[in-house]
Amino acid sequence: MIRGCLLGLVATLALALALAWPGSARADELRPVAISFTQLDASRWRLDWKQPVASPAARLAYPTMPDNCAMAGEPVVRGAAAALVAGVEVVCDGAVTGRRIGARDLVVTGDALLRVVPLGRAVQTYRLTASQPEATIAGVPATAQIWRSYFLLGVEHILEGWDHLLFVIALVLLVAHGMKVVKAATAFTVAHSLTLAAVTFGYAGLPSRPVEALIALSIVFLAVELARGSRETLTRRLPWAVAFGFGLFHGFGFAGALREIGLPEGEVPAALVSFNLGVEAGQLLVIAMVLVLRRALQRFSPQVEPHAVRLAAYGIGITGSYWLFDRIIA
Repeated sequence: MIRGCLLGLVATLALALALAWPGSARADELRPVAISFTQLDASRWRLDWKQPVASPAARLAYPTMPDNCAMAGEPVVRGAAAALVAGVEVVCDGAVTGRRIGARDLVVTGDALLRVVPLGRAVQTYRLTASQPEATIAGVPATAQIWRSYFLLGVEHILEGWDHLLFVIALVLLVAHGMKVVKAATAFTVAHSLTLAAVTFGYAGLPSRPVEALIALSIVFLAVELARGSRETLTRRLPWAVAFGFGLFHGFGFAGALREIGLPEGEVPAALVSFNLGVEAGQLLVIAMVLVLRRALQRFSPQVEPHAVRLAAYGIGITGSYWLFDRIIA
């Protein structure tokens, strides 16, 4: 009995801390380092990069260029939202195929997305990490590069985008039953995929501020439903419908994140599908973790499990409310 209570207490604290940690008020942003290397003519290229910074006084870091290239002048630097953006013309002596380019000084705490845009050839996309901060420019890019890079970006976005994450967690805790969870998660995925595709191809669009506020409101709504306990509501009867409705607005948030990192010309469908698959893989991972944690509570300390879920509901609701007011007032 004592052992079960202790396990239940530990699990409760872990659940509350995991769900109530607020993260950033702009939790929907996905801001990796972005580097673009674009060919202008036979010898001239344009190097542009965006470096997320914690303060305006942060030092500008430089990408590493192919060893046969040199800057033609000083970079032009401007400030952006929580980032420094720089650009400079580059002169290269000969072809850059087979040479290295990357971000040794930029990839420190996060990843980088590198785009190489040769004249008359397909865009190349690379995901750079601290362990692999450089890439070799290919003569002909492999489509697998794009699938891999955008899939991983999709996984990272759902795992690091706390507002989407809390919505999914609240939905799983509210439904709590096998097939209902699958149907609700599928409806959410279908909805945000439709919106993401519509925005990407220019058929729809909404300003980011109201979208962020509506996403926060969706979290508060589910938290309130969860805090009501086992009372029968429309959300509990038709969770897939609620998930689909709110999923449409979350799709606008995903589109904003994807707009930030850019899409490779000529490979937009592949990038879009792989990003969506990455988001779905991240969602399934989160759903599995929440279900396992809840089943552990039900097995080892069933009397604690309802209190843990209610505590999680309060944590999610407080966080969502903070985001809602912040996004309306700020």
